[in-house]
Amino acid sequence: MIPYESFRKDYKSGVNRRVLILLAILAMAIVASFLRIAFDQYNIDFFEAYSVLIDHLMGVPVANETDEYVIWERTTPRAIAVFVVGAGLGVCGAAMQSTLKNPLADPYMTGISSGANFGISLAIVYGISVIPFLSGQAGMIVNAFALSLVPALFIVGVSIVKSISPAMMILVGVSVMYVFSAATTMLNLMASPTQYVQIYTWALGTLGSIQWQHLPFVIAASAIGIVSLSLLNARLNLLSYTDKESVSLGLNPRRTRIIMIIIVSLVTAILVCFSGTIGFVGLVAPHVMRILIGSDNRYLIPASAFGGALMLAVADTIAVKILPSGLPVGVITSLIGGPLFIYILIRQHKKIWS
Repeated sequence: MIPYESFRKDYKSGVNRRVLILLAILAMAIVASFLRIAFDQYNIDFFEAYSVLIDHLMGVPVANETDEYVIWERTTPRAIAVFVVGAGLGVCGAAMQSTLKNPLADPYMTGISSGANFGISLAIVYGISVIPFLSGQAGMIVNAFALSLVPALFIVGVSIVKSISPAMMILVGVSVMYVFSAATTMLNLMASPTQYVQIYTWALGTLGSIQWQHLPFVIAASAIGIVSLSLLNARLNLLSYTDKESVSLGLNPRRTRIIMIIIVSLVTAILVCFSGTIGFVGLVAPHVMRILIGSDNRYLIPASAFGGALMLAVADTIAVKILPSGLPVGVITSLIGGPLFIYILIRQHKKIWS
């Protein structure tokens, strides 16, 4: 067999293996999200839950109105949100790690979560909204979105005015994050116990407030992120080289990084408005997928989306069943993601830091 034919066979085998892994992870994510419908603090028989769902979809009257409400209004939209938010965070995490060439990068690296948390605190403690006279949950969502973009816009502005390295982008993001975190802490000290619990629960990450009317926003955000970053996968691959090498290959690395940060920031800002800060999904899922299929963003971007959806679906199921009152899903993702990330770093430290 001549070398070219051998190379072609090995390449085709590698592509087939990656595609099979992608399909397997996607199938597991869909199954895990679908099974999530049957789990809630309100105990409903596993098979009865799906019987209620099918009857509702078919227009058949459901005898137990409480079961119908729980399945259709609580668990079903939350199960869809689990898949969509997990996919969005996973793909944004993969893009940030490739853009900044840093294995510790995640969707919140630019300070989005701290800005959103400050906006939520303003709305809860003082009733201040970016849009006047807008109150309640709508005011909180608008505040979170508007103020979450401030740190990202600051980084983009600095990058446009002065060419800075990926490492400097991270340092600027961390600095802005600490400023917003300090301001949020000051607001929390003035909050009542009830207000503080509300702020703290949101900051830990929760999908309990997701409703049907919220789904179009999170679905659109994740879809835009996945599609746009998938179309830009070749540019993400070129960013793995030095800036001089990227320029020689026809890429403008500075402009590309700004574009990537804008996309990731917009997607993450929308997701964080409805889910709070869910840690480790955008950090761990891309690492696991990189181990399974490699660093080629043609496969890593969709794999990170599916892996993020799977991780969040499993974590959210554990979160609602571990205690009678449930737990914020961010607690479970941290408990799962922290030890897993340490294991990945220990196992891959030579490859990651070389």
